[in-house]
Amino acid sequence: MDKIKVLFVCIHNSARSQMAEAYLKKYAQDKVLAESAGLEPGKLNPIVVEVMNEDGIDISNNKTNSVFDFYKAGKLYDYVIAVCDKSAEERCPIFPRVSEKLHWPFPDPSGLTGTYEEKLQNTREIRDQIKTKIQEWVKEIIQ
Repeated sequence: MDKIKVLFVCIHNSARSQMAEAYLKKYAQDKVLAESAGLEPGKLNPIVVEVMNEDGIDISNNKTNSVFDFYKAGKLYDYVIAVCDKSAEERCPIFPRVSEKLHWPFPDPSGLTGTYEEKLQNTREIRDQIKTKIQEWVKEIIQ
């Protein structure tokens, strides 16, 4: 059986899409090929790296990718999932032969304000929302 190919997209590929990719790899294991990319790739969010480590997943060596590089390379996906807000999702390129384009808006950890501890706690909440969504979705797509 061919692996299900999934691309997660957000603005900078620094937080939400990285978390979604990591959780899909963890919960769907060898049944999927998961990647993530951003519209304007940035640097990994260190708080996101920290909260993922708390959950036993090390993304500290991940690099950020450009969705447009993946598009130009002719990569094909079964699912392209935007984890950013609606306006950013609309800027994503249309990949050919995508079975389904999904939109799962999650808050952007880079936009969080407050003390370091408040940002950490709010990022944990976003992480947990993404984790739950991935766990539910894996049950739908993996038989």
